[in-house]
Amino acid sequence: MSRWLPLLFVSLLFVASLVPGAAQTQEEAAPPVGLSPEQAGALADLLRDEATRDALLRELERIGAGDMPAADAGAGPPSEPEQISVGRQIAETSQEFAEGIANGALRFWSQLQRAPTALSAVSDLNAEVIWEALIDLALVLLVTLTAFYLLRGLARRIYRSMGAAAEGVGAGRTAVIIAFSVVVDVAVVALAWSIGYAVTLIGLGDMGAIGIRQTLFLNAFLLVGLINVVIRAVLAPNTPSLRTVAIEDRPARILSGWLSFLVGLLGYGQMLAVPIVSQNVGWLAGRSLSTVVSLVSILILIGLILRYRTPVGAWLMGTSARGGLLRFLARNWHVPALLYLIFLLAIVLTRPGGILFPLLSATGQVIAAVLIGAMVANLLRRAIIRGVALPESVTARLPALERRLNSFVPRVLFILRLIIIVAVVGFAMDTIQLFDVDGWLTSTVGVRLTETILSVVFVLLMTFAIWLALASWIDFRLNPEFGSTPTAREQTLLTLLRNAVTIVLVVITLMFVLSEIGIDIAPLIASAGVLGLAIGFGAQKMVQDIITGVFIQFENAMNVGDVVTVGGTTGTVERLTIRSVSLRDVEGVFHIVPFSSVDMVSNYMRDYGNFLCDMGIAYREDIGEAKQAMQEAFDELKANPDWGPAILDDLQWFGLQTFGDSAIIVRARIKCAPGKQWGVGRAYNEIVKRIFDERGIEIPFPHQTLYFGEDKAGGAPPLRLSRGSSAESERSEPTPDPG
Repeated sequence: MSRWLPLLFVSLLFVASLVPGAAQTQEEAAPPVGLSPEQAGALADLLRDEATRDALLRELERIGAGDMPAADAGAGPPSEPEQISVGRQIAETSQEFAEGIANGALRFWSQLQRAPTALSAVSDLNAEVIWEALIDLALVLLVTLTAFYLLRGLARRIYRSMGAAAEGVGAGRTAVIIAFSVVVDVAVVALAWSIGYAVTLIGLGDMGAIGIRQTLFLNAFLLVGLINVVIRAVLAPNTPSLRTVAIEDRPARILSGWLSFLVGLLGYGQMLAVPIVSQNVGWLAGRSLSTVVSLVSILILIGLILRYRTPVGAWLMGTSARGGLLRFLARNWHVPALLYLIFLLAIVLTRPGGILFPLLSATGQVIAAVLIGAMVANLLRRAIIRGVALPESVTARLPALERRLNSFVPRVLFILRLIIIVAVVGFAMDTIQLFDVDGWLTSTVGVRLTETILSVVFVLLMTFAIWLALASWIDFRLNPEFGSTPTAREQTLLTLLRNAVTIVLVVITLMFVLSEIGIDIAPLIASAGVLGLAIGFGAQKMVQDIITGVFIQFENAMNVGDVVTVGGTTGTVERLTIRSVSLRDVEGVFHIVPFSSVDMVSNYMRDYGNFLCDMGIAYREDIGEAKQAMQEAFDELKANPDWGPAILDDLQWFGLQTFGDSAIIVRARIKCAPGKQWGVGRAYNEIVKRIFDERGIEIPFPHQTLYFGEDKAGGAPPLRLSRGSSAESERSEPTPDPG
């Protein structure tokens, strides 16, 4: 569609020259000497407004009569300023605001009523001058467009190969391919422009000279071509894999075609047709033609929005709108767009002095900033969505590093998106002159705020890097597959070191951040010291817990996995902090013992453990025989492959230990590996019981003796038990005393 725009505008010039009307020469339509066309147009607009014209006449009459304001006359001393109440100030401000709106509306309405007069000068065209311009442009137009479309045809193969190369690759490689395609497209436009320029210099007029009309066409061709390069880079209508926005092929082709047509309409119209008409026919005719071109472009845009509002709304809701507000905005996107175009239409009709180009330029810059921000955010999302993948060698040494980085990546993506949004909004506000961002950034406050933000970001990044390096080093030190296997004490101390350093880094970082944003941290540190002293008095138990825990850790009294007795509770250490120890006893009960209640730590697993065997045998048994049986039981236990490796030394025989009530106690001891003494002891007891039974060595146990009494003569009554087949037992009667 856009390829015929240069020919269309040449035809437009020719048709405009045939419109009936009184021809006007350049000398007749030229503005007065000493005024530029823009100044003359602005003065004409002011004089058309009745209110402005009357005010100007009154001011000129006052100056001619010699009247001076009272403040400049110097009559008398200055009077005291009148005290005005707040209510009156509000009323006067409201009155001025309302009057300003009313006057602006009246001026706008009067200018809108005079809008048809701005288009009347289109008929004042000179056919002879226009025909001469067409002849001058024919050769350069034909040569430039022919070279451009030939080069575009040759470049399509390159675009297709780059599109095939971009399928299924990463975001970084895709960005490089897109950049290369843009370079090729720019080279095509620049080469066609150079060919047209060279042919114009050589074939037209004097050698090395070029006419103003040819220059206007070539400049318009270059600008329109470069803008179309940007459109093709974003939409990529023929290569979907190079498209930077999530849009289907047919909508991309339709949107690209209409945008190229509108860019050509405005570009060739404002940069080629209007200057030619202004120079050769008259300034008013050129301005009228500029207004017509702008009106046609705006009306085309309004028609396109009304036609495609539903599919565009569905696309917006399907890709980005999730919440209720976003869905509402996506469904009604055409409303603000139509309001903006109606605003442009009114501006063009009321101020036809080339105001559209500055507005469109600002709008184009804002749209370009939004598109670039969306492209960058999309490329970042595509680059980060897969996460960080470290080499296998690094993952094997630091298994938690990849997980930590991937947990940090979404936060980085959120911050980068926020920075992009802030940058786009700031650029838009500066472009439409709603807020002077550049001036604010160079001001004292802006420079200070920028330095503060950069300093805070640097501090946070350095803190994260230090913490990540320390945590990675601890993970590497605790990895048993590389280097020496860490002991239980090293595991406990390194874990506590990581927690302690994390707390210290958080506190120091908070202090640095507060200092960078301008908060005096000296009173804060002093207050923290006083608060810490108060907390120390109020939480003595906690302070005692921490101090005792620190010394217990330095003395290596216990580690995770040890069996200890702490505070009267025996169990396996499952968790060890700077304040308490968590135990799991043999019944599965979980105990948390604060260090303030610990006055002694009994560790059953330090270096080695002993099983102490106190064996009771009957008084009638031979001690040597019992010793031999216990030694044979130990030899059998040591030969067992399950328990033999846990035994560290020979059986230690201590001999007769105690004379008991019903047995004598002999003692022996077995030295075992840490934590194995209980299993070794149970296995040894089982073997000793079996050997004692085989050899008839009695293991006595407590028993009772029944005593039935005796008479004075010392004789005890006999006890007779009768047995029978009946179910009831017969109790024997005692023999009566013969005496």
